[in-house]
Order: sequence, then C-alpha cells, then structure tokens
Amino acid sequence: MRKRKKWGLVALAIVIILGIGIAGGSFYLYHFAFEPTPKVLNHSSHKSKSTLATNQKWLKTVKKQTWHETSATDHLKLVADFVPAAKKTNRTIVVAHGYMGNKEQMASYIRLWHRQGYNVLAPDDRGNGKSQGHYYGFGWPDRLDYVKWTKQVIQREGTKSRIGLFGVSMGGATVMMMSGEKLPSQVKAIIEDCGYTSVSDELSYELKELYHLPKFPLIYTASWVAQAKAHFNFLTASSVTQLHHNKLPIFFIHGSKDTFVPTNMVYQNYRATTVKDKQLWVVPGAGHAESYPQHPKLYTKKVTTFMARYLK
Repeated sequence: MRKRKKWGLVALAIVIILGIGIAGGSFYLYHFAFEPTPKVLNHSSHKSKSTLATNQKWLKTVKKQTWHETSATDHLKLVADFVPAAKKTNRTIVVAHGYMGNKEQMASYIRLWHRQGYNVLAPDDRGNGKSQGHYYGFGWPDRLDYVKWTKQVIQREGTKSRIGLFGVSMGGATVMMMSGEKLPSQVKAIIEDCGYTSVSDELSYELKELYHLPKFPLIYTASWVAQAKAHFNFLTASSVTQLHHNKLPIFFIHGSKDTFVPTNMVYQNYRATTVKDKQLWVVPGAGHAESYPQHPKLYTKKVTTFMARYLK
C-alpha cells in the first residue's frame, strides 16, 4: 500500500513538472514568436542590405502621404505610406511587409512598383513600425486589416481603381490569406514571394530548426496563450485553406535555397489554389526574400508583366 502511494506521488510529481515545463515553454514560445522583441532569425545578403539602404533614402525623400486606418479587430490605430505615381493613374499596388518588418523595409519593392508607374500603399502591420499593437499577427488578423486598406484606396482614389496585392515573407502569407476573403471587385491580382503555408507549419519548422523540439505539444498549448493574449487562434491561420477559396490570378515566387520558409511550402500553396491563372517561379540559388536582390532585372520583368496583364 505504501509502495503504491509512493509511486502515485512520484507520478503526480512528474505530471506537475511536465505541466510546468509545457506551460513555461508555451509562454516562452508566444513571447519569442509573437511579441515585438529584438531578435535575428534570418540574415540578408550584403547586396540586399546595400540595395535596401539606397532605396530607404529614396523613400524618405519621395513625395508621399500618411494614411490611417483602424484594425478590423482590437481597435488599433494603423499607419501606412501612400506613394502616388509620378503620373496620375488608377492602378495601385498594396505591399505587405515581412516578419518583424515595417513599410520602410519594403522600400526596394515600393520603388520597383513606383518606377513602373503605379501608386503604392505600404502599411505597417499590427505591432510593427508606427502602428499600434503588442503582438505580431503573422498575417492572420492582418489580412482583414488589409481588406480595409484596399477599401480605403477605393474611397480615396475612386471606384475605377485597379488594385494588385504584393507581399514578401509574412507579407506573402498575408496576401494569400487575404485571397480567401470577400475582396472588393477592384482587387485584380496577387503576387506572393516566399510566404508560408500556415502559421503552425512555420512555427513548427522553426521550433525544430532552432530548438530541435517536436510540434506536439508546444504548438497547441502556445495557441491557447496566443488566443488569450492576441485574440486569435493561429492553428486556423492557413494560407493553404484560404487559397482553396481564391478566385484571383496569382503568382507564387520562392527561392530554391530558402531555409527560413522552406521551399517545399510554395508547392503546397501553388497546388492549393484551383484558379487557371496561376504561375510559379522557384528562383535558383535564392535564399529567403533574396529573389529580387539576386535577380533584380528578371524579377522586375516577371512581376510587372504579370501584374500589367490584370491591372490594365
């Protein structure tokens, strides 16, 4: 009897220790992944950094407007830069930035589209840049904010607006997640560059890469923390699921050497959408978000040719 009681206490102690460990790990994962804290997860090439620095100087001096929006949930104040085309046009590209980024980090892409004669709207997502928020949405709550941004483009620039969506990394996931929503008819096409299949897939991949830990149970318990603190369930945050409902032409781009958002994810995203007007370009030798810096002329040609086809 005493032996049975002893083993019962040992088992209880193990359960308590495991519970404390899982709870601690869940809160740490949320803190590390979702809260705006300094960290370095992906290293950009020297060429990419140099190009970005040049284009950020341009962005500071170019004529632009500051737009404001209220988030679709949580009532946060969001900020964006609107860079009008040099020549009046009804064509606007809405660009979505990456993880831990902001509109200034999209300077190279803003300039790319501006050079092609488009207006460009570049928001700061929740918890990024000058926008309010204490968490990163990984594109999921942000997708609804971007729907509101597209509606503001139409309100300001007119009902004859023709809008394209463009995103890189988390921004790529954001525009894919948007694709499953009811979008204004003025939104005509999507280009995503190195976006992930789902938030849980990406977090599971990073958990394994950085800490050699399995998906279960931390991803699931961390989702409860995210629900409580950020008010959304990231287990439902899926580009693949949203792409099943996509009806717009879409262009998928991914570097063949991407080890931050693994290259195999782009094939899942590509297969998920059943629209006929879809393209896939896996860029040889390119790392994460390096397709444009590595091949600026070819990249520009491909994305502008695609977008021009639908934003006539």
